[in-house]
Amino acid sequence: MSNLRRISTTSGMSGPEMSPEFDVDAYLHRIGLSERPPVDVAGLATLQRHHLTAVPFENLDIAAGKTVSVDALANIDKIVRRGRGGWCFELNGAFAELLASLGFDVLLLGAAVLLNGPTQTIDHLALEVVLDQPYLIDVGFGDSFSQPLALNMAGRQDGGTGDFEFLPSPHGTTFAKLDDGVPVAQYRFKRVAHSLDQFQAISDSMQIDPDKQWSKSPFATRLIDGGPDRVSLTAKQLKLTRNGVVTERPLGAGEWPELLSEWFDISET
Repeated sequence: MSNLRRISTTSGMSGPEMSPEFDVDAYLHRIGLSERPPVDVAGLATLQRHHLTAVPFENLDIAAGKTVSVDALANIDKIVRRGRGGWCFELNGAFAELLASLGFDVLLLGAAVLLNGPTQTIDHLALEVVLDQPYLIDVGFGDSFSQPLALNMAGRQDGGTGDFEFLPSPHGTTFAKLDDGVPVAQYRFKRVAHSLDQFQAISDSMQIDPDKQWSKSPFATRLIDGGPDRVSLTAKQLKLTRNGVVTERPLGAGEWPELLSEWFDISET
């Protein structure tokens, strides 16, 4: 089917649907790796954790009224050369290309975010990586799991930042975070591969939707030193999670640029 996409370099050759070449080692350097990890679960976990530490989930361009793209190479350039982050379509799209170029077998999954209640609107991009078994990977969902989760495993799984679970539903698989053992739905997806261009329309719509948070106010968040510690910055407050202790403080006048540079090495232009 022409609308399905599996990004794969398992044969050692770039498949016909892969993006043109990019500097893989420069991308690895951006996320703090000097060597290419092995193509196994441990290597995948290393890549996910380093990406979540070095590359923030942020909406700075959208909040500033700038258009962002779903094009993977454009977003790799944004991440690597410009030292920026992005949202799910940017981060997971770019990360998928990195994984494929390293030899991982990757599928792009469309998901419906359930944080604000039931919906069937596909408004999130996540990744499935197939190794000894399929794993869910996501570097574009903010404060979420930080290590691969086995898609075929029932019951509680350690996600590095907490416990998570996959629950079957009539509309697909529900990915849930466990809060004192109670599943809290995060998003729902079907294990059907997509192409990046299938997310273009929803990306365009979400950037200008006044009812969405994306264009209302800037934010940035990332892991600290591989997690589970985390830093999150909004226009109103700085939030730090260290050793399970959460501290929050309001921003003073003019502090935003300073803290954005200090914690995320980003200077607004």
